[in-house]
Amino acid sequence: MDREPRKPAFRLRPGQRVQVLAPAADPLLVGPEAIPLAVVHEDADVLVIDKPAGLTVHPAPGHPGGTLVNAVLARVPAISGIGGALRPGIVHRLDKDTSGLLVVAKTDTAYRSLTAQLRARTMGRVYLALVRGTVAADSGVIAAPVGRHPTHRTRMAVVPHGRPAVTAYRVRERLPGATLLECRLETGRTHQIRVHLLHVGHPILGDPVYGSAGVPGLERQALHAARLEFLHPRTGSRLVFDAPLPGDIDALLDRLRREAAGPAPRGEQGRPHPAAGRARKKAKSRARMGGAPGRPHR
Repeated sequence: MDREPRKPAFRLRPGQRVQVLAPAADPLLVGPEAIPLAVVHEDADVLVIDKPAGLTVHPAPGHPGGTLVNAVLARVPAISGIGGALRPGIVHRLDKDTSGLLVVAKTDTAYRSLTAQLRARTMGRVYLALVRGTVAADSGVIAAPVGRHPTHRTRMAVVPHGRPAVTAYRVRERLPGATLLECRLETGRTHQIRVHLLHVGHPILGDPVYGSAGVPGLERQALHAARLEFLHPRTGSRLVFDAPLPGDIDALLDRLRREAAGPAPRGEQGRPHPAAGRARKKAKSRARMGGAPGRPHR
């Protein structure tokens, strides 16, 4: 160490020391903001939210506001001290451009119970993913360790010394050049489903990081947290919540189904044959999750 600044390309020699002078981090204050939330369920202990794509879950350096946490603090001010100052009440998270269900703890007891369920893998989280290409197997399990990408440090990847990660999947529908998958998380690594599906050669459509070419009409990855299951932290009853596909993914599915159907058969008077409409309805029904969207099943 000679106390002189060096260029990034400077090569260190054995025995040299490096001193790094970093500026102090700005305090990250989290405050309430009046941001609308799609609340699926709320009681004294938990808050279940259907998060839209584009909404970041919690503040981070460079993104101090406009997050789901700011919106939750406006709705439930007493939640501010639960589970940490920067992520109050947050039990698990979704990527900014992933839509769907997540649960927020409103009390310390609820937070401890829900995080324990997450660690024990008894909290059920099911996603719908529209991926590129035809997935041959009707179902399968991807067990591959996930860690930081060795060269692109803002990305994750399947790496030999990553953390164990397991994703189970089954095919819901095969479409022209794409497959609708139901994915169940057995672990919860960062970007796990996106990384695993890329690893097996079927990246999620519209994914700007782990995908390929863009998809017309879709501005984000076609990934949606469609079902959430957990034991209520106070009553112990099992709650199950479903969230329907948002409009952008639903519209893309409809377009792919029309391509698969080809020209509609014509009736005697030149009108579409009734069977064509029934086929489209059946296909759409098969891709939906069971149960009434947004209502708990006990």
